[in-house]
Amino acid sequence: MSAIDHLHLRNVKKKLYWRDVQHLTQTFKKMADFHAQIQDFMGKIEAKNSHEPEFLQAVREVAETVIPYTEENPKYKETNILERICEPERTIMFRVPWVNDKGQFIVNRGFRVEMNSAIGPYKGGLRFHPTVNLSVLKFLAFEQVFKNSLTTLPLGGGKGGSDFDPKGKSDHEVMRFCQSFMTELSRHIGGFTDIPAGDIGVGGREIGFLFGQYKKVKNEFAGILTGKGLEYGGSLIRPEATGYGTVYFANEVLEAHGDSLEGKLCAVSGSGNVAQFTIEKLLELGAKPVTVSDSGGFIYDKDGIDKEKLDYIMHLKNVERGRIHEYADKFKGAEFHKGATPWNAKVDLAFPCATQNELPKKDAETLVKNGCKGVFEGANMPTTADGYEVFKNNKTLFAPGKAANAGGVATSGLEMSQNAQRLSWTRDEVDYRLKMIMQSIHKNCEKFGRVDDSYVDYVRGANVAGFVKVADAMMAQGHV
Repeated sequence: MSAIDHLHLRNVKKKLYWRDVQHLTQTFKKMADFHAQIQDFMGKIEAKNSHEPEFLQAVREVAETVIPYTEENPKYKETNILERICEPERTIMFRVPWVNDKGQFIVNRGFRVEMNSAIGPYKGGLRFHPTVNLSVLKFLAFEQVFKNSLTTLPLGGGKGGSDFDPKGKSDHEVMRFCQSFMTELSRHIGGFTDIPAGDIGVGGREIGFLFGQYKKVKNEFAGILTGKGLEYGGSLIRPEATGYGTVYFANEVLEAHGDSLEGKLCAVSGSGNVAQFTIEKLLELGAKPVTVSDSGGFIYDKDGIDKEKLDYIMHLKNVERGRIHEYADKFKGAEFHKGATPWNAKVDLAFPCATQNELPKKDAETLVKNGCKGVFEGANMPTTADGYEVFKNNKTLFAPGKAANAGGVATSGLEMSQNAQRLSWTRDEVDYRLKMIMQSIHKNCEKFGRVDDSYVDYVRGANVAGFVKVADAMMAQGHV
């Protein structure tokens, strides 16, 4: 090579080097600008909601992905859409007086947060649990807005509940509480306004009592609650829908990355409705669930939780209302770990299905260290913010609850359709529609979350896809 050629090659390398330096500089500057905007935005939200940590956590997660998108699409920034979405359209708080079996007068607090109705009537569950407060319900309602948007159904977002604890209460006590709660809530809901459903602490029994009181107070038989019994307007697959949908979504993610559920060892947390039907669908699709838990600790069953063992769990938790440690007494190969969580087990996939912030940074690091390849949220925001950062930094497949557990509200929407038409679809038809909805959600998340050929940021994808539909509807309707 001649001296001229060497000189030319050196100049080319120098140009490429400076081009790379300039690109990196621009990238870091853009990241710094986004960080400053996110901090400024969160400062405004925190000033109004400083005592609501769960709500602030949910908003920050969305802001970190949506604000960069609004920079590229300034029409959303100019109309201040994200800040408007963060403010509930209506927050209702009321007292719930009732009498226990001893004749004592008890007062609980009831809530309904009607967050956003841009694409349809408010839709979201009712939660009865001692931890319920305004922060928890605002976080759930905020998440519900994006989740409902992702389903492709015309549903707005809301959430409600009470600090009442149904555990340890008699059926008569639960009935009296539900009747008192619905007497007030009935003023604020309706088929074209707000359609609640069940959530933690609100199952078939509670929905029945709530529906009966609404019917009595309003003197009408209307589909204003979903999750109803089949005898009075409920839908097949509704109890199973959140767990089934989470597994359907996981299967879509794995298939998109050239893998499948077949033979995968799975850690599942919780032992309620979502966990039970997550395990059921995992078994159906060839996976091997090995954990189940409740607030007392977790079970590790190296032989796997099969259909017989799942039937036992369902009877234990749904009928006997027992504790999960009893599983280890029944099945001698199983281990009970008191006060611990399932995330120390060596598994391929994790399905947190219990409650918010149950999977912190330390446990996320343990999952990654043990070779976990994917985390799919069956609960609402079960992974802490720093836990999610661990998965993101390690490019662990991670599906947020607003996408992965949207099957529950999707099937609630299908129940509403059946009520409106006075029809009852078959189990296979509802299950097929649920699967199609979860596939559609995955496509939307993939579209907005694709990073490169080998990795999809499903958090970004879910947030942006959900945001765009709601934001466009809000802009079309003006400043309301």
